[in-house]
Formats: sequence, C-alpha cells, structure tokens
Amino acid sequence: MDSAAAGVVHLYAAGSLKAALNEAAKAYEASTGNKIEAKYGPSGLLRAEISKGAKADVFASANMEHPQALRDENKSGPVVRFARNKLCALVRPGMKVDSGTLLDRMLDPNVKLGTSTPKLDPSGDYAFEVFRKAETIKPGAQHALETKALQLTGGPASAVSPSGHAVYGWHVAEGRADIFLTYCTNAKAALEEYPGQQSVMLPEALAVAADYGLTVMKDASAGAQAFARFILSQSGQSILAGYGFAPVVR
Repeated sequence: MDSAAAGVVHLYAAGSLKAALNEAAKAYEASTGNKIEAKYGPSGLLRAEISKGAKADVFASANMEHPQALRDENKSGPVVRFARNKLCALVRPGMKVDSGTLLDRMLDPNVKLGTSTPKLDPSGDYAFEVFRKAETIKPGAQHALETKALQLTGGPASAVSPSGHAVYGWHVAEGRADIFLTYCTNAKAALEEYPGQQSVMLPEALAVAADYGLTVMKDASAGAQAFARFILSQSGQSILAGYGFAPVVR
C-alpha cells in the first residue's frame, strides 16, 4: 500500500492476543505505512462496546461467538478462525499437582480456584466448560466448581494488575488463587515473569480448545482489510505461533 493510502486501523482484540498482535502490528506498520491503534480487553466487553458504536475496524476475539454477534448485527463481514489456543492450569509455587490429580485439587475446599468472568470473557466460558466436563467424571463436581470459582478477571470491575505484570500470574503471586484456569499462552507468559509458578495441562477428559475469530467492520478501510489478511498470512501466523498459538490449517 502506498503512503497516500496510509491511515489508522483501529484494532479491538482479546487481551490474550496483546503480545502477539503488537508484534504483528509493528510488522504490518513497517511494510505499509498504516498505523495500528489497539485496544485489548475481554472479548465480550469489547464486542459490547462495538455494538454500541465504538470505533473499531478489526475485531479479534478469543472465541467465534462474539464476532459472529457483530456479523449478525450487520456490523461486520464474515468471521474467520485465525488462531487456536487451549486451557491450562496456572498453579502457585510448591503445590503438588499434575494432570492426573488436577480435578481433585480444584475440588479441594482449601484450594482457591480462579477463573475469568463467563459471558464477558471467553476464558471464563471455557473454564466453565471444564466444569461441565468434570461432572461426567465426578457427579456433583460441576456445581462445586462453579460455586467456588473466583471470577477474578474479565469483568468491568476486575482488579487490574500493575503495569508490566501479567494479570494471571499476578493474582497467583498475590495469593488470590492457588489454581487459575487460563489459556496456555497466558500461563506461559506468567511463568516467564514468575518462574516458580507451574503450568499444568488439563487431562484429556477435561481438555478444552479455544478457537479465535476475526472479523472486519463493514465500514472499515482497505488498510483494515489488509491488516486482517496479514494476520491470516504465513507471516502473521508465524508470529502467533511464536507466542504459543496453534496455527490454523487452511
């Protein structure tokens, strides 16, 4: 794109994408002259803002449903899956737990279990899907887990971590959660900041995959369309893979 066509692209994106899409934005800006102005947060809250008229050109969500809602409102074009993630358990230092004992530890009344906020943040929805799966393993587990889950992130009044600190690792480090169900990419980032913490894979019976959806607003510029294509390109997918997201097979 020539400099005469350069402009600002307004990106609304899931918080879990921040590091990866910031790098993608820099690469795109360097090659096109366009500027990306990004706002990151819980996908459900961002979708609500866009529905109410917030200026967004590209919306990158941690699920397919929120961008599809904008499509259904005739505010955006088609929804495309552009990345995959999965849920892991971020665990405080010193706790003895592995995939085989994770459910028992989550059910322990003395263990503080953290999640994000369902409906507002897909991470919370995925965590509650884990709880539904737990019911098939241990009857009564779903109610017990839903009741004890501390919805620490993803809501409009959720505590904000200090600048430069990953919110999930921060909550665990501050003792608000012993186990926090979050994306494996978030757990990876937390371990880089808090090396004593642990990332535990969910057992197959509890495993939950997360599909990330991308949509471009109806009135978006050609630059916005080009940025969406860049995210879906081999270069964009390689950047996402570098942060732990699974590639999308086309």
